[in-house]
Amino acid sequence: MSKNIRIDLQNDLRLPTVPDIGLLKRWVQAALQQDYDSLEQTIRVVDEAESRQLNHSYRGKDSSTNVLSFVAEDCEYLDYAVLGDLVICAPVVEREAQAQHKTAEAHWAHMVVHGMLHLQGLDHIEESQARQMENLEIGILSRLGFENPYSSR
Repeated sequence: MSKNIRIDLQNDLRLPTVPDIGLLKRWVQAALQQDYDSLEQTIRVVDEAESRQLNHSYRGKDSSTNVLSFVAEDCEYLDYAVLGDLVICAPVVEREAQAQHKTAEAHWAHMVVHGMLHLQGLDHIEESQARQMENLEIGILSRLGFENPYSSR
């Protein structure tokens, strides 16, 4: 288990629906695939306009999206690990949670876990990769007390 995890929560929106740092930290830690002596994880909460702009600039998709993961470059001068940044679009997460008939907290947990797995090199482009990543997500979320996020498919 990683010893010292710091969450850099960037929430200029000040939305009351954003989970507190304690929950975010718990979800980040649960998603880690290796131990770290010290880790700083940035989570930026954005509106649909910023999500759309970032998704367009970095992925060529002209729409907002639930979570974006930006892997960090090697930061050898830091005395702590940095995997990258998660950018979560709160309005999209809230809307998806309602549409999928799950709690906002369950969907936030899923987005943090999903994003953290991306930061650690997992992807879901190919079917075998998707299956591996989904199985990891299901197991992590189950240990956190959440149901299978893919069971409604």
